[in-house]
Amino acid sequence: MLDKLRLVEDRYMELEQRSLQPDFYNDPKLAAKLLKEQKDLEPVVTTYRKYRKTEQEIKDLREMLDGQLDSEMRELCQEEFTQGKKELEELHGKLKILLLPKDPNDEKNVIMEIRGGVGGEESALFAHSLFRMYTMYAAARNWKIELLNYNETELGGVKEADFIINGEGAYSRLKFESGVHRVQRVPETESGGRVHTSTATVAVLPEMEEVDVDIRPEDIEMQVFRSSGAGGQHINKTSSAVRLIHKPSGIVVSCQEERSQVQNRERCMQMLASKLYEIEQERINSEVTNERRSQVGTGMRNERIRTYNFPQGRVTDHRIGLTLYRIDAIMDGDLDELIDALVTADQAERLQRSEKD
Repeated sequence: MLDKLRLVEDRYMELEQRSLQPDFYNDPKLAAKLLKEQKDLEPVVTTYRKYRKTEQEIKDLREMLDGQLDSEMRELCQEEFTQGKKELEELHGKLKILLLPKDPNDEKNVIMEIRGGVGGEESALFAHSLFRMYTMYAAARNWKIELLNYNETELGGVKEADFIINGEGAYSRLKFESGVHRVQRVPETESGGRVHTSTATVAVLPEMEEVDVDIRPEDIEMQVFRSSGAGGQHINKTSSAVRLIHKPSGIVVSCQEERSQVQNRERCMQMLASKLYEIEQERINSEVTNERRSQVGTGMRNERIRTYNFPQGRVTDHRIGLTLYRIDAIMDGDLDELIDALVTADQAERLQRSEKD
């Protein structure tokens, strides 16, 4: 591991020197690529340098402890030595995690799709609650939301909501949200006060460009229609909404939130590219044996990942067995404790696999 870290540091220093050259920005695309590489390497190099510094301090303290010291100084050195050993162990663990292969999509924007599931109108109301939760989380991180497709019910529920979250590292934080979300609560439509169980599905896709996926024009059927909402509101007089059907896969995507047909079609093409990418990734993942497949995963759509129990005020993530009794804060977008735990569990599992290899 230390040999690899030395190579990383050498590369970082090389990039640092190149960025200082007068002609560095002559090729803006190359400059941007190299600066991103340097930025990605920085946490590793910073931690590695701290590791070496701590290692040297421990060595110096060891030599002092082997020498002639009075009892007070020896006690002080021993305390610093013990603390240094603990810090060195923590830095070693951090470096192992930093050296794990990164998901190439982690820095991408996210396309999220929320659908009402089992439970009729209550599932649509829960889907709206999830939409609100994610938009509040995005707002707290200063991420931008772009609505693509939003169909609501008469009572304010959501049949389907498709939207893009633009923000640095959005996919790295939200990719574990894919799957079936279950709610247990007394519905607003229930007069008897009985607790009902309903579900909604969430899909999280990295935003892909058309150039990232091979899409043949002859494979696409385009339909146009007038955008509309529940009860007939938000109706456009022109057919600006677009629906694309990818004939080989049967995938259907639509967008009605942009002003023009051209803009809606562009958004549809992005959604289609992301969905086709997801299908290919699922094909690749299905070839991996169950033993090596991640327990956290990125959440298949038919997999129940989380339960929101309102009467008990708890949220339970079933993949990692985590229960938090702060449902109101979570529904208001305070998701970091949940997401941090999922990220940590995924890192620990990948680290365990890498050590076996």
